[in-house]
Amino acid sequence: MLALHGTAILVSAAILAPTAQAATPLTPAEARQSLVGRWEGKLEYRDYKANRWFGLPVKVEVRDGGDGVTLIRTADYDDGPKTGNVRITTVSLLTDNGTEETGATFRRGRAVELETAKLSLDPASASSNSWTMIETSSGSDDDRPATLRLTTTRTGNKLVTLKEVDFSDDQKTEWLVRNRTTLERR
Repeated sequence: MLALHGTAILVSAAILAPTAQAATPLTPAEARQSLVGRWEGKLEYRDYKANRWFGLPVKVEVRDGGDGVTLIRTADYDDGPKTGNVRITTVSLLTDNGTEETGATFRRGRAVELETAKLSLDPASASSNSWTMIETSSGSDDDRPATLRLTTTRTGNKLVTLKEVDFSDDQKTEWLVRNRTTLERR
């Protein structure tokens, strides 16, 4: 009788065991790769002196560099009659550790910007079209040294990136919203 009881427990455990393995968490590499394609929307930026938001239509294209770790991003927007069309091209590479991205950004009339950002993906990110990633790097904004934080949230065919800065030439830790881009896949 005791042997039968043990067998019943084993059979019950086998029946109750899940048949599918838990999904593996999304990686920064997979989230980055899900950006490949054409996007349109608006770029809104905060002018510190006027203390207000300005918005411009923007078109973005992200291409795969062909090696699974390089992305080429071009963003175009019209900055008015004085400046005209602005094209920003960024080539970024996911480092071997999978949690950092090195990039070079090119824009007419400006020096090339080089940066390395630390990437963290929200553990609740469920799929390649629903995730939140935070990129943190050292750089400058408004001609001041700063820590930069980009929070990108993808929900289906919508993508929102919020840029925040914490100026490092003062004594306080204060994140200021600098700009945001709201895009839809085309």
